[in-house]
Amino acid sequence: MNLKFILQNIDKVKNGLEAKGVKVDIDKLIELDKQRKEILPKIEEIRAKQNKISGKPKEKEIYQLQELKKERIDWENKLKKIEKEIEEILSLVPNLPLESVPRGKSEKDNRILRKVGKIKNFSFTPKNYLEIGEENIDTERAAKISGTRFAFLKGDLVRLQFALIRFVLDFLSDKKNLEKIIKNKKLNLLSTPFIPILPPVLLQEKIMKGMGYVERGREEIYWIEKDKMCLVGTAEQSIGPMHKDEILEEKKMPFRYVGYSSCFRREAGSYGKDTKGILRVHQFDKLEMFSFCQPQNSNKEHQLFLALEEEMVQKLSLPYQVIETCTADLGDPAAAKFDIETWIPSEKKYRETHSTSNCTDFQAERLNIRFRDKNGDLKFVHTVNGTAFALGRIIIAILENYQKKDGGFGIPKVLKKYF
Repeated sequence: MNLKFILQNIDKVKNGLEAKGVKVDIDKLIELDKQRKEILPKIEEIRAKQNKISGKPKEKEIYQLQELKKERIDWENKLKKIEKEIEEILSLVPNLPLESVPRGKSEKDNRILRKVGKIKNFSFTPKNYLEIGEENIDTERAAKISGTRFAFLKGDLVRLQFALIRFVLDFLSDKKNLEKIIKNKKLNLLSTPFIPILPPVLLQEKIMKGMGYVERGREEIYWIEKDKMCLVGTAEQSIGPMHKDEILEEKKMPFRYVGYSSCFRREAGSYGKDTKGILRVHQFDKLEMFSFCQPQNSNKEHQLFLALEEEMVQKLSLPYQVIETCTADLGDPAAAKFDIETWIPSEKKYRETHSTSNCTDFQAERLNIRFRDKNGDLKFVHTVNGTAFALGRIIIAILENYQKKDGGFGIPKVLKKYF
């Protein structure tokens, strides 16, 4: 977020920070900017005096120039220190929540918007996914080579994962699917299909900072200190910087991508939570949707992403609920977010499998991604991201919802052609 916007919208920024439960010293930022503005004319005044002494200076003027130079350097050093402090504070300011986002103090204040699909009544006591897939989920051997929160997937579960990948790529690449959903939701958007992409999973530190995941998320990231790089926690973090320092053609927007990658998260602070199995792991595979769009379309694009997520879960015939995330549970880059939680029979509750966020111009401004509008003005694009499938979690949901009394499991009808 830029300094000019903050200074012109002090109350709005402070209210947004409070809504997100984030503390940033905006008053100090204002004071630093005041000091910066006081120093700038002093430096300009000294430069003017230096320029006035032109040609071949006399001995007295040479001494005067030396003193002026020392004074200027002193003020310039003070200015650099102030500007560095300003930059550090600015980097801590998250994206402000949209007015439509419900206010709340924790995830307990998130809203359930709707429940979709019929929860199956089993004629037997449902098993958990580890019992159902015990032959094909090997955490013990993975622990020998990698430690806890890792697994070998084998056999039919590997085939299931690749079937899910093929399904997503086919679904999101088909313009007709997007046309149908856009029409049904009355979104007035172009039906530009998603371009499949395999992104890098190693990023430079400055790139991850640009995406907004370092200032309040560093402990979740795997860092390779020697190379000043890190492993991604989602393909979004690689796709977002693709167009860094570019000016996109508006007539070609939106730019929609679906990226497949392995993802890596430390799961810091989750000690003791879901340590067994593949629900909460350090390495997992994920398909992520991402869009670069015009500012006036980002809310509609966000609704489209949610509709696409719902359509894909519905095609798997899995019961789910849609959650509207409150301000305190948004995260730094998001201005608005929806989650989808899918029913897990063995736990008799819904577990998060999807999220989609409207990040407005927050990431684009940090990465300098712009477009030229019809009037010729340069503006920052808006970015929207959303889970297509977090593959481990959706496999869990399929195993449990399609389990059979004999201990086996079926697969969704829509995936059968991929086997």
